[in-house]
Amino acid sequence: MSTTFKSWATPLAVGAFTISAVTGLLIFFDLEIGLVEPVHKWLSWLLVSGVTLHVVSNWKQLTGYFSKKPALGIIGAALIVTIVSVLPIFGEREENPGKIAAYALASSSLETVAQVVKTTPAVLVEQLAKKGIVVHDASATVEQIADSNKKHPKEVLGEILALSKGTQAKDSDKD
Repeated sequence: MSTTFKSWATPLAVGAFTISAVTGLLIFFDLEIGLVEPVHKWLSWLLVSGVTLHVVSNWKQLTGYFSKKPALGIIGAALIVTIVSVLPIFGEREENPGKIAAYALASSSLETVAQVVKTTPAVLVEQLAKKGIVVHDASATVEQIADSNKKHPKEVLGEILALSKGTQAKDSDKD
């Protein structure tokens, strides 16, 4: 294997591991802010590629581990965990309650969402218009509004919640 190949296979694996580890830990602790989830999902392919290239470029050294019992135990345990984790024996994965709430709000009408965030549909329509989101009908769902504005429902819902947070902060100042 050429030394040039080896010189970037390991840094690629280490860099991709860093991205995957940090974003994976954030997801584990339900801190899915910004682009954490899509970066974790899509850039994990870099980790797979980097590790594959690293293994290929260091194949001779790797095969030496197959004769050592501790290494075989670790590799075997990793394979068993991998196989067991993809078997459907542990039932459905629990969904994040925040995601469930977001999906419920996104499939609700703007009128319903306005009640949840303690404002009126007219105020939300006006505030969304200031953000460049046009609402033709307050009885439309957040998903429909997002679709007609060529936006993702999470984005529109995020704007609504951000607007309501500002409104609630103003209301709490009056108390």
